[in-house]
Amino acid sequence: MPKPILAIVGRPNVGKSTLFNKIAGARISIVEDTPGVTRDRVYAAAEWLGREFTMIDTGGLEPETDDFMLSQMLRQAEAAMESADVILFLTDGRDGLLDADREAAMLLRRTKKPVILAVNKIDDMRKEYTDSAEFYALGLGEPIAISSGQGLGIGDLLDEVVRRFPPETEPAAEEDVIKVAILGKPNVGKSSLVNKLLGEERVIVSDVPGTTRDAVDSPFTCDGQKYVLIDTAGMRRKSKVKESIERYGIVRAVAAVERADVCVIMIAADEGVSEQDSKIAGLAHERGRASVIAVNKWDKIEKDDRTMNKFLVDIGTELAFMPYAPKIFISALTGQRVLKLFGLVHAAAQNHAMRVATGVLNDVIAEATALNQPPTDKGRTLKVFYATQASVKPPTFVLFVNDASLMHFSYKRYLENRIREAFGFAGTPIRFVVRNRGEK
Repeated sequence: MPKPILAIVGRPNVGKSTLFNKIAGARISIVEDTPGVTRDRVYAAAEWLGREFTMIDTGGLEPETDDFMLSQMLRQAEAAMESADVILFLTDGRDGLLDADREAAMLLRRTKKPVILAVNKIDDMRKEYTDSAEFYALGLGEPIAISSGQGLGIGDLLDEVVRRFPPETEPAAEEDVIKVAILGKPNVGKSSLVNKLLGEERVIVSDVPGTTRDAVDSPFTCDGQKYVLIDTAGMRRKSKVKESIERYGIVRAVAAVERADVCVIMIAADEGVSEQDSKIAGLAHERGRASVIAVNKWDKIEKDDRTMNKFLVDIGTELAFMPYAPKIFISALTGQRVLKLFGLVHAAAQNHAMRVATGVLNDVIAEATALNQPPTDKGRTLKVFYATQASVKPPTFVLFVNDASLMHFSYKRYLENRIREAFGFAGTPIRFVVRNRGEK
């Protein structure tokens, strides 16, 4: 089952980001140190008492404001709340209970989601009851006193968070359905692609970025294979603040990626590859999801014999961390290559779940190390004794070596390339775990 999502909301300057960083700490999920992956700290993977979850940080929550930036931050927070399983409402014990807190509490009650009320900046826990008592008036239950700066009360807070998450369930024997998240910037054509595949106006299409409000799941069958299309929502109305658009888009994409088997990362041909495209692709890569890159609106481009190659070079430069992802040029409007896109999606899903026999894998590793000598350091040479595949989705390989510190990133990339040459794995990232021999 997908990881539950915790959204942290509250007024500006109550300490949301400090709490976010405190909880994430060393637990922030960086699976591999891959150069070129743009990480946005608006989300992070965390764990408490063995329960893994995803946190979403938000800007300040100001329900009644004429300030344009604050109104955009409100929309971002609303997006996070809609995606969340549990909402953490953070208030400021030094400021006391303000009208803005009451207005925010009214907004939170309308979400019908579990809400945990925390009072921050209680640096003296001997005063926790007197300093937080007035917050009972919000009607959100018992306030939990914390100090995110000093790390006080965080454990009790996380205990309550985990208690409110949906219960963990054993994954049911699922039908052979591939869940596909359609990702991309606002107005890149996500809803148009879904409508073209379904043959109906299932999702409202508009030139205004973010017409789609909620994530929409749509069953779809292609060449006998069943899919569920997850069309990720964008912004409600056009914004002039680029940073707000980017954070909002990332918030929307987090939940969809958690649920997906394969991500279709859509790029607008008439805009080129942007930093936001890199952030969205990086999210899918970090979460270990299979991916296909679809360059949409290809019908709008004046082309010559070099146009496609130039675009491929740009993608290779901006998305250098995911060379494994197949690329295809489509038009969701005309249907050009749309069905071929799902041939690539199907292949990526199969590779994402592929297992390699241990004996064959070790033959490939032995040949690779013979052709290219492992790195040395201070007279010591890396030796790869044994390799095995530990898991799938994504394919994860454990390498048992004499000294894990000798495994350089470049040599790990070399071994990955040799494995890909031998077995394919197009469309899926590959993970390595390097352990000293005898280590569990």
